[in-house]
Amino acid sequence: MTKTPTGSDTTAPPRRPGPGPAREGDDADTVVVIRKYANRRLYNTESSSYVTLEDLAQMVRHGRDFVVYDAKSGDDITRGVLTQIIVEEEAKGSHLLPESFLRQLIGFYGDSLQGVLPRYLEMTMQGFARQQEEMRRGMEQAFKPFSLEEVSQRNMAMMERAMSLFSPFGGRSELDALKAENATLKAELEAMKAKR
Repeated sequence: MTKTPTGSDTTAPPRRPGPGPAREGDDADTVVVIRKYANRRLYNTESSSYVTLEDLAQMVRHGRDFVVYDAKSGDDITRGVLTQIIVEEEAKGSHLLPESFLRQLIGFYGDSLQGVLPRYLEMTMQGFARQQEEMRRGMEQAFKPFSLEEVSQRNMAMMERAMSLFSPFGGRSELDALKAENATLKAELEAMKAKR
């Protein structure tokens, strides 16, 4: 158990379903606890270091789950911090959310569908993430490097096909027919020589 600069306990709650797969080397069973102090600094209790919103954004991109608590009140403020990350990304020029979507989203606050919309958006994003992962796997399979043995086998098969196409006597059966005809002509010549 680690203590934060104020002596608070850093025991992490069980892992929540994250936005993406955990990467190799990550502790997939725990959620990183981040504490936000009055001076607006964010403290990562796992690494015992202060972090920025950009660091948290990288954690999200790498599939690492975290929860943010207000250091004074102990309230879970993760949603607000994630919203801050989105606002910062949008301010940098990474316009992922169209204005019309933002206006519609604002319009749903206080609406009777406000309770339904979060689950709908979550399911839609999960479906989109699944499709993106399937597409990524498909691209990896399409451009997967071949083993040296596979390459050599393919090259040999290609050479054999090329040789059969460019053979001056055509295919094997034509060659055999020409040999037989040649043998017949030789026999006839020998017979004619013998008659003389």
